[in-house]
Amino acid sequence: MSTVIYPSPVFGPVRSRRLGVSLGINLLPADGKVCTFDCVYCECGYNKDHKPHTPLPSREEVREALEAKLQDMQTNGPTPDVLTFAGNGEPTVHPHFAGIIDDVLALRDAYFPNAKVSVLSNATQLHRADVVKALLKVDNNIQKLDTVDENYIRSTDRPTGKYDLSAVVRQLKEFHGQVIIQTMFMGNRQSRLDNTSDEYVLPWLRTVKEIAPRQVMIYTIDRETPDKNLVKAEPEQLDRIASLLRKEGLTVSVSY
Repeated sequence: MSTVIYPSPVFGPVRSRRLGVSLGINLLPADGKVCTFDCVYCECGYNKDHKPHTPLPSREEVREALEAKLQDMQTNGPTPDVLTFAGNGEPTVHPHFAGIIDDVLALRDAYFPNAKVSVLSNATQLHRADVVKALLKVDNNIQKLDTVDENYIRSTDRPTGKYDLSAVVRQLKEFHGQVIIQTMFMGNRQSRLDNTSDEYVLPWLRTVKEIAPRQVMIYTIDRETPDKNLVKAEPEQLDRIASLLRKEGLTVSVSY
């Protein structure tokens, strides 16, 4: 069982495969997981195994903890490449997400103006106007789209509430390119599902082209997963998918 539960509201910095030296901002409790997905590959484990007993950190707690950490990093290093909203679940579910974004941008400008602000999100809260407005302010608005196959989403990403794929795709298009799409590619020995095959890749590719993001991040499993039947995508599989994206004129980063 994977049990990587992150401190809150600030953790790291860690070295990210995709983002560099990343200082994490965790808007979820430090003792459990709060997420609108329950992905079989989540490094934080399954939702049921990590139910929190403490509340979400307040906006003030986030601001104070982040400022203290940035002051320390300014004195002792390292210099962050990015301040990343991530952690124990979906950051945009926090009721004060939009205000916290404003606080983080102000602190970034004060202490490390060259650092980027990134949000790693599963795209389930894009129906909220305040969330969309806040996401348009950050440097890297990174939204998940593992596939456009409903059955795969139900069995792998496992939404915990109502999930309308067509609505999510429409909302991603409404960013008008101010979005990065991230997709996890992998196989599953037990279910035989494998989203590296053309059955999944080609419809996903057509949809991504319609969304027209400024970048696509494709990656595979790198850490322990709660489902032990998962299989990493091979480098040649990721390279093939990246090549298809580039042929469509899309900018791609690959993490093996």
